[in-house]
Amino acid sequence: MAVDLTSPSIGINRETGRVLTGWEHVLQSIQDIITTRFGERTMREWYGSTVPSILGKNITAATITTFMAAFAAAVEQYEPRVRVVNFSTIDLGRDGRVVMQMEVNYRPRATLGDFTVEGARKVTIAAAQDGRTTVESSA
Repeated sequence: MAVDLTSPSIGINRETGRVLTGWEHVLQSIQDIITTRFGERTMREWYGSTVPSILGKNITAATITTFMAAFAAAVEQYEPRVRVVNFSTIDLGRDGRVVMQMEVNYRPRATLGDFTVEGARKVTIAAAQDGRTTVESSA
């Protein structure tokens, strides 16, 4: 598999060490943003979200709204390659599990100042009470 080293979206998979490009790199970036607490990375740029502090709280309408707002705000602030269009709740479990779907416009060259939308994408976010959060592309 040839890797496009000229891609504006290029990084390293944190689990395998392989090169990530394009949409897969964006998904990993989103997961990193929402699982990093503000101030967690000392001596580095201010980065992260308030999402980890919300996980584990009792699920109420206010908690869900706060979660969605925190998630969307963090993604909008730290990931220029996506623009949040819609956010919806898919599933709420009695065990504290929350599954949500975010619809975004994918702008692969936004880090270079080109905000042309390549297309719409859906991202599924599953957060468990124990703090494990997964981010996946969905149909």
